[in-house]
Amino acid sequence: MIARTYSATLLGVNAVEIEIESSESTGLQFRMSIVGLPDTAVKESRDRVLSAIRACGFYAPTSGTLTVNLAPADLRKEGPGFDLPIALSLVAGRERLEPARLLECCVVGELALNGELRPVRGILATALEARSRGRKQLLVPKRSAAEASIVEGIEVIGLNDLREAVEFLRGDKTIEPEPCRATEFFQAHATYGIDFNEVKGQQDAKRAIEVSVAGGHNILTIGPPGTGKSMLAKRIPTIMPGMSEDEAIETTKIHSAGGLLGESCSFIATRPFRSPHHTISDAGLLGGGSNPGPGEVSLAHNGVLFLDELPEFRRSTLEVMRQPLEDGKVTISRAVGSITFPARFMLVAAMNPCPCGYYGDLKRECRCGPVVIQKYRQRISGPLLDRIDLHVEVPAVEYKTLTSTEQTEGSEVIRLRVEKSRAIQRSRFAREKGIHTNSGMTPRLIRKHCELDSEGAGFLEQAMTSQNFSARAHDRILKVARTLADLEASERIHSNHVLEAINYRTLDRAMWS
Repeated sequence: MIARTYSATLLGVNAVEIEIESSESTGLQFRMSIVGLPDTAVKESRDRVLSAIRACGFYAPTSGTLTVNLAPADLRKEGPGFDLPIALSLVAGRERLEPARLLECCVVGELALNGELRPVRGILATALEARSRGRKQLLVPKRSAAEASIVEGIEVIGLNDLREAVEFLRGDKTIEPEPCRATEFFQAHATYGIDFNEVKGQQDAKRAIEVSVAGGHNILTIGPPGTGKSMLAKRIPTIMPGMSEDEAIETTKIHSAGGLLGESCSFIATRPFRSPHHTISDAGLLGGGSNPGPGEVSLAHNGVLFLDELPEFRRSTLEVMRQPLEDGKVTISRAVGSITFPARFMLVAAMNPCPCGYYGDLKRECRCGPVVIQKYRQRISGPLLDRIDLHVEVPAVEYKTLTSTEQTEGSEVIRLRVEKSRAIQRSRFAREKGIHTNSGMTPRLIRKHCELDSEGAGFLEQAMTSQNFSARAHDRILKVARTLADLEASERIHSNHVLEAINYRTLDRAMWS
């Protein structure tokens, strides 16, 4: 007799349905084989499954041959999530599990040796795949049920162990489906514990950050240690427009595939903020592995990727960001095929002006020589710097400012202005596929929406000639100027917008020429 059921395996951040078949034949010696390109974790499920079956009081053969096939056979299967469906297919005949009942379900879960179920990563992607395939129910470990319940249109059954799964499928036990909690989770977790009004001073930096968020532009802050660069960066998500439920589900799916969710955090309702250490590898930043998983650029999707101490990152590591910065996605090629991860994020970087951090500081003496400073700054390539729209100086804050009790603008006030600017941009690009903010404008759209008056054009021409800006810097200036005009609800770009946008490129001249 051949028993069949369905499960799923992760391919990038998405799940692919897998059909599991098992058959038993007679023989003197016992042998169990799992075929269909299983990885080591799947091969080792043999011992976990047999131990769990016996621990739960079910019959496990001691002679004959058991064959488990994972189809399609040309797709590599990985992870311990196949334990439960394999176990159910092996006990289906003796425990009177109806074949039609098994085929209605998608089953995922890791088994302990005593039959208890442990959570696995990628449950949200599995739920989405099961729903698209028309499965009526998704059987998962109890601790993963809350994550899967975010998906509407499929019944999620949380199980504690193998015995409970068999009793449920046999009809001996009734288990209520996990209620859909997308709206509940979204409302409960869509709050931040920090606010922009906690940052004293730095009005110029705050203004630049507001502009960068309003237009979706990348930004680089530069200043001595302790001036608030990291503090400002961490509060950027609080002034970004709130995530829609679709964006939240998409973001949660990526974090689930990366194994970053738990029982206490099964839903991502706020803009992600990722801050990798400067020792991170290329694969850690971009994604990779034998079966590629998401890297930091994908975990920051729909949010912020913060690179502190930018020159300390390996140059090769920084250069791999060129594709996601331009395309909003990452494509990783392996022998088994190519996988594309979403990577639409806002890049926020911070750096010191020199290795010791005090070059240009009026109160502390810089200990670095000119050659050392030049070498330090050249760790960041010109092409990467061109892809950062705004360069902002963050100077030291005076004592009086730090101790001032004067209330400053909070995140909510700034976010309202950002949302109004974003609404203008959504209307402008309503017919443009994949473009939602000014930062994504193509050369055609720049010519259409960034027309300058004679005075503004003169300022830009003078800056291009005297400062030797690149063609890419020229386009970035126009995009930022368009955002500045949107913040003022101005249909036209005026000369003051162009001048402010040029001012945000001064590091091209002051630091890198």
